[in-house]
Amino acid sequence: MNIIKRVAILTLSLIVAVSFAFSGIASAATKGKIIVAGSTALLPLTQQAAKEFKKLNPKVSVSVSGSSSIAGPQSVTKGAATIGAVDWDATTDVPGFKAFSGLKAHKIAVIPFATIIHKENPVKNLTTKQLQDIYSGKIKNWKEVGGKDAAIVVVNRKHGSGTRVNYQMKALNGAAFMTKGDNYKEVGKSGEMVTGVDSNPNAIGYVDLAYVKGDIKAVDINGVAATTNNVINGTYKVWSYGYLVTKGEPKGADAEFIKYIQSSKFQNGSLTKLKFIPIAKMK
Repeated sequence: MNIIKRVAILTLSLIVAVSFAFSGIASAATKGKIIVAGSTALLPLTQQAAKEFKKLNPKVSVSVSGSSSIAGPQSVTKGAATIGAVDWDATTDVPGFKAFSGLKAHKIAVIPFATIIHKENPVKNLTTKQLQDIYSGKIKNWKEVGGKDAAIVVVNRKHGSGTRVNYQMKALNGAAFMTKGDNYKEVGKSGEMVTGVDSNPNAIGYVDLAYVKGDIKAVDINGVAATTNNVINGTYKVWSYGYLVTKGEPKGADAEFIKYIQSSKFQNGSLTKLKFIPIAKMK
């Protein structure tokens, strides 16, 4: 073998070795600690994303919790979390909440919300006016809307819930909620809402579609079913974008985590399976 061939082979080997070395560095480059807090509507999504991201990035610590949307930007502002999950753009004003300064919002999903009742309840459809009257306390019995002769138990989310903000704006067209009553109660989290309706055949509540399972069912609104397809085609109006917020531009593991959730792999995979809608689907 002449010297030119030997030099060429050695050069190629060196290039391959360096390439493998750099690829190894790249695969292990993401490290750090991610703390996600906030929305329980987005909790199934953030938990699944954390699980998948951790497998791909074993050197990253990922902690995910949920209490309410308002806790997302509050936790990031205070430094208690690196990422906040929220059911509205926390950098703008929404009814009941002022914009948070110094935060950057990252759109990650479309969240369809549903009116829920127990599967034993025969009611299949409610109009906007009926929902307004139920949640204001004017309609008190299921027989007034085509159901059985039974008192309606209204389950509401507490102030600070993004699901509550969106449901009031879009399902009730901004109409006020009742605040007290013998058959009225408030719960803190999406899971508690599900339990409140699941355990009472006469209860009514609302959650995002990811939580509609077991002994609860979604009611049509104005004759339109709460489905992802109906959100996409524009006929079902009770939905919102979900966001992750960070203090300024995200860096390191936080930036990579957000990019992973926004990736086509996650958007068209786990996110869709959980009954959220990829942001690219909305026109």
